[in-house]
Amino acid sequence: MSIHIKNGLVIDPINLNQTQTDIYVDRNLIVGIGTPPDDFKADQTIDASSQWVIPGLVDCQARLREPGEVHKGTIESETLAAIANGITSLCIPPDTQPVIDNTAVVELIQHSNSKAGNRCHIYTIGALSQKLEGEHLTNMAGLKSSGCIAFSNANHSFSSNLVQRRAMEYAAGQQMLVIIQPRDADLYGNGCAHEGAVSTRLGLPSIPEAAETAALAKDIELIAQTGARTHFGQISCERSVDMIRQAKANGLPITADCTMHQLFLTDHDIGEFDTSKLTIPPLRSQLDRQALRNGLVDGTIDCVCSDHQPHEIDAKLCPFPSAEPGISGLDTLLPLALRLAEEGLMSLPEVIARLTVNPAKIMGIPAGTIAIGELADICIIDPDAHYYCRGRDFVSKGKNTPFEGWDFNGCVTKTIVAGEIVYNHDS
Repeated sequence: MSIHIKNGLVIDPINLNQTQTDIYVDRNLIVGIGTPPDDFKADQTIDASSQWVIPGLVDCQARLREPGEVHKGTIESETLAAIANGITSLCIPPDTQPVIDNTAVVELIQHSNSKAGNRCHIYTIGALSQKLEGEHLTNMAGLKSSGCIAFSNANHSFSSNLVQRRAMEYAAGQQMLVIIQPRDADLYGNGCAHEGAVSTRLGLPSIPEAAETAALAKDIELIAQTGARTHFGQISCERSVDMIRQAKANGLPITADCTMHQLFLTDHDIGEFDTSKLTIPPLRSQLDRQALRNGLVDGTIDCVCSDHQPHEIDAKLCPFPSAEPGISGLDTLLPLALRLAEEGLMSLPEVIARLTVNPAKIMGIPAGTIAIGELADICIIDPDAHYYCRGRDFVSKGKNTPFEGWDFNGCVTKTIVAGEIVYNHDS
């Protein structure tokens, strides 16, 4: 299919500018910007007047719940949610059921995506250790050849620092990205809320900042020793931002992300045991939130993810410490990003860069740009459309959101994946 997108305001996250121009797509590639190639004939013309045209979003951490917990979500349901919200690439952590620790699971996920219509690109992150138990390393070379783009142990600890070092050395030898969510299991304990005045008042088991920063300090030392290219996921603390900033200044091969909800919410939003705000890492203090925002602006934090975790209703209908953590984040990732621009934290192209070209570069995937010769993954947004957040209206199977009742501006009107229109708001 050939597509002509005309009169749109094209947001360029690489050059950080915006220009009203036309885009020409043939088959799966962008073949022209501004001027059509010779003999170009469009099968379909999209009038994007008064709309924004951006690269398809890249979410570097999203749990689709399949394989395993299909009562919470499926590849079919969650990819529908992704494309309805302009997300064209999803990176899946390895803590599926079964774990992504062998090539058969990778093939299963890709087969399920194919059955669902390949609405968006799904990239698998392989496990560093077998069954994520932290004792024996996986066959990373085999997982790499089957399509895994990076390796992680998700939220699971290693049996020893030595095993973690060997895993990072193996990954470095394969020239593969290591993704670490810094977490000291002993300091985390059975905590469920940030250690501070709110957890004390509510009598909730707390999680100190040291549960993240102590692990982060160890991880940085192991990176210095092994040279493993490492991405820190879901950073939540002011001290963590400072440590990563310093490590980058020292020349270590480090990148980092935070979740979108950490940029807007704090532990005070828990209120009276609101389980929709139960997340891991927990919502932190106002100082931590501001530090994350500052880190996003100065480049210490390279990108933002949804950390999408859909749940059935019952998972949140229990006492706070017993509820399951996580939010359904696909339906709010873009609206919240646009709010960051509205608030003046960054320009619109800078915000879009944190959700497109930056995570794509980190993950090493062909996405995140609008340029001639690049894959035609495109999102078209009506900036004047109004969006009232109601969980029951989410496309995702998970309706668990901490942003119930929030008002947003900007809605996706069309999503194009590999040159095919996979979502049309009007149909």
